[in-house]
Amino acid sequence: MRRLVLAVVAATALAAASGAGAQPASGDQCFLTRLLQGHTVGPDGHTLYFGVNGADVYQVTTSGPCLAHATANDPIVLRDRGLGKICHPLDLELTVRGTRCTVEKLTKLTPQEIAALPKRLQP
Repeated sequence: MRRLVLAVVAATALAAASGAGAQPASGDQCFLTRLLQGHTVGPDGHTLYFGVNGADVYQVTTSGPCLAHATANDPIVLRDRGLGKICHPLDLELTVRGTRCTVEKLTKLTPQEIAALPKRLQP
């Protein structure tokens, strides 16, 4: 019986931990895909910045360097999963130059983080 309780506690903790990483940081983390505007590609090959609604900037981090040869002039395809909004990394399909990227992290930048971005990286 003690082993079963420990297994249930461990499974509950594991589910809570994995679910926490997939949840947005706050209620305003979600955005409508129709509000996307412009993008820039970071120099590391893993980072993409895009504007939303003229005020917000989101940072996308990919698990591999699929953005390594992309430029701001390359068409980047961002698709939602048919819901019209993106709240989690799994909601986002990212394709550049015909290569599908695995989105690892999606972060809404704060006004201070946006201001700290070099001009060439601001979407």
